[in-house]
Amino acid sequence: MVNVKIQGLTPIAKGVRLDVLEMIRAAGSGHPGGSFSAVEILVELYWKIMRIRPDEPDWEDRDRFILSKGHACPALYSVLARRGYFDPAELLTLRKFNSRLQGHPDMSKLPGLDASTGSLGQGLSLACGISHGIRLNSRDSRVYCLLGDGELQEGNIWEAAMTASHYDLKHLTVIVDRNRVQLDGHVSDVMEIEPLVDKWLAFGWDVIVADGHSFISLEKAFEHCSETEFPSVIIANTVKGKGVSFMENTCIWHGKCPDEKEYEAAIEEIQGGLS
Repeated sequence: MVNVKIQGLTPIAKGVRLDVLEMIRAAGSGHPGGSFSAVEILVELYWKIMRIRPDEPDWEDRDRFILSKGHACPALYSVLARRGYFDPAELLTLRKFNSRLQGHPDMSKLPGLDASTGSLGQGLSLACGISHGIRLNSRDSRVYCLLGDGELQEGNIWEAAMTASHYDLKHLTVIVDRNRVQLDGHVSDVMEIEPLVDKWLAFGWDVIVADGHSFISLEKAFEHCSETEFPSVIIANTVKGKGVSFMENTCIWHGKCPDEKEYEAAIEEIQGGLS
């Protein structure tokens, strides 16, 4: 954790969005929509919540983070660079040949990553295993796992949810990026996942709903999760493409690179908004 007041997180989030846009533009490909919806969640975790040492990324007592929705890695890469895990100049190598910044996170290449992800539905199983291992080794580190809401259509998410409850993995917190849009359209049209609160409760989890773009709301939710005796899940209501009006609430920008005109318009909106 670092000593940054909540109001100081907003310019950091704006900077992360600008990084994401520039990275994807330089790469010619990437996933802006789901990266933008997760920005405040990641900033809250890495600046206020998680116990980490960027200058000692393999510190044994660190908290762990699993980006199960691995396609949103541009936002995570920006956060890691801004927290000091590597030189921010490297961000513009996203998806380039021999780059450490792969299109999905590869923990064998980049410091600060606790799992290689991208195959949707598998991150929670990894988080369960890591959390169980930490407990068996009598450590008190917490494990955080960010899921996409479209990912909750995967059956192994619920197998992992059952596992976490069975083994009382109270140091595990899931955050659902509930932006309601996936690759092919709105989540409710592809396959409805509601009622989410009731489902997680039925699997033995502590559940709290938060505004995924409010640092105040997120901080209260994480504080709640740190005090529960059950595995916990924050259903974070977010907006796909948050911060750029023409990218918001549409699947078109799930995995699309902006052209020059769109790029300039997006830069202008991000620089002028979210204050």
